[in-house]
Amino acid sequence: MSEQIYVGVDIGGTAIKVGICNPEGDLLHTYEGPTECDKGTDTVLRNIADYAQRIVEQSAYEWEQVAGVGVGIAGFLDIPNGIVKFSANLGLRDVHLKAYLEQQLGKKVLINNDANVAALGEAWAGAGKGVDHCVCYTLGTGVGGGIIINGKIYEGWSGMAGELGHMQIVPDLEAIQCGCGKMGCLETVSSATGIIKMANDAVERGDRTTLALAERIMAKEVFDAAKAGDGVASRIVNRAAHYLGKSMASVAVVLNPKRFIVGGGVSKAGEFLFEQIREEFRKHTPEIIAEDVEIVPAILGNDAGVVGAAGLILRA
Repeated sequence: MSEQIYVGVDIGGTAIKVGICNPEGDLLHTYEGPTECDKGTDTVLRNIADYAQRIVEQSAYEWEQVAGVGVGIAGFLDIPNGIVKFSANLGLRDVHLKAYLEQQLGKKVLINNDANVAALGEAWAGAGKGVDHCVCYTLGTGVGGGIIINGKIYEGWSGMAGELGHMQIVPDLEAIQCGCGKMGCLETVSSATGIIKMANDAVERGDRTTLALAERIMAKEVFDAAKAGDGVASRIVNRAAHYLGKSMASVAVVLNPKRFIVGGGVSKAGEFLFEQIREEFRKHTPEIIAEDVEIVPAILGNDAGVVGAAGLILRA
């Protein structure tokens, strides 16, 4: 029999990315098409099924070789039953995605949260390859996360495990309200949004900083200023790293992962950021638990979601 292949679908608000992986997690072929959320649920569903079929047709493989289709999607999901309870970005509510795709494609289909599948992608074929126990942070607009235990996604009883950005880790006197409605979440200080807010607040207070010269402050400007020795920017980066490292310490004493993998736009600050995170982690973690634990950057970039979605089938 010919080699089996695994199709992964990463659904975004603007585009749907589809990929084919082999059993080793190598990304063999990709295709991307518009999501077309503005045309309604039926169009989005048809596009998902169409793109999954189209990528195989455009490759050197046959549909009979497809072992299954995995789907990563942002939103509140009923993972066991394959139902999208609500996805704000896509305008989907109570959609039986798994059942629909299985009927259309004639293949086994599994769905999961987009942060979880990105974590699985890194664990299967990226920075966590060969490691059975790892935790992934995604530092972007928010702070996402995914937990891999024994090589598989840990979902929790309702599928909400791994919401690392909503660990309430900032002390009350320093805490501000998070988008989730709670106070002091990690996301408020260690996401790009949090870093930008801290920088803008400093400028509005009149703090002496080169950031006041920027037309529009982005996270990259804050890191560049910190690297250049700007005191205000350095304090902001240190604060973001402090709470990241401290959150990892809390995770480590509960889950004891071998490796923390950090991705997303903020992680592009490189070793300048990672050295500070590692220092804070060691400072707050018992030595016997911190020993040999690695904190490394993600390596798959935008491919992590589609690779991880394909891996849902193989790792089921």
